[in-house]
Amino acid sequence: MSMLSKRYPRTVTFPNGNPFDRDTFRKVIPLSILFTAMIATNNLCLKYVGVAFYYVGRSLTTVFNVLLTYGLLGQKTSTKACLCCVLIVAGFWIGVDQESLTESFSLIGTIFGVLGSLSLSLYSIYTKRTLQHVNQEVWLLSYYNNVYSAVLFIPLMIINGEVQHVLNYEHLAEPWFWGVMTIGGVCGFAIGFVTTLQIKVTSPLTHNISGTAKACAQTIIATSWYQETKSFLWWTSNVVVLLGSAFYTRVKQVEMDQTHREQMNSQKV
Repeated sequence: MSMLSKRYPRTVTFPNGNPFDRDTFRKVIPLSILFTAMIATNNLCLKYVGVAFYYVGRSLTTVFNVLLTYGLLGQKTSTKACLCCVLIVAGFWIGVDQESLTESFSLIGTIFGVLGSLSLSLYSIYTKRTLQHVNQEVWLLSYYNNVYSAVLFIPLMIINGEVQHVLNYEHLAEPWFWGVMTIGGVCGFAIGFVTTLQIKVTSPLTHNISGTAKACAQTIIATSWYQETKSFLWWTSNVVVLLGSAFYTRVKQVEMDQTHREQMNSQKV
């Protein structure tokens, strides 16, 4: 795409960058490590827990976002917003308690879910920071992230003994297998690109909240698809997490509007 933009500048516009540049590597690799951790913990969470419980298991993203915003950026959160986070934690606790009563409960899967929430919060914050090092170019950052994470996953595969599993896979040479893998790769790249774009034009918080809404829809679809029957309290935990996230969104929206009005009034004075 970069070569096409140079050859046909009036038709194609694409940034030029080199992932093997030392300065670029130094500035982007911390984000790529978080990107790799986010993908790995998400996959491991889904390996051990059901798709329906995945929403509750990964519901602490907003809570971690508040804690990390204060810890890394020194930005305090209002009492109302903190109370919303308490509501989210309560929903998470009820969900884990109800899931523990079922045969599908997995403690290690729940732990990976919490780690996934933590890594997603860190990734969102660092994405906003790292974009300035690539001139706010979403394509470049997505490109760098995919190159670096592809390399970072190799030692992880070796440590876990997965290389041999890949080599011994009976359908490794089948065209349909690579067709499915290609579709999955395109979808994965698209998700990464849209995630970075959303964080660029909005904020890490907006991305986390929209991700929570997506996970809620995912839970409803999963329970219907797999014809799972859940208890009233199990569904209550999902509703509590969703309400906590919605209230948090509303509180932050009001606070941001108030800050904007104060800035406008100060400029008029």
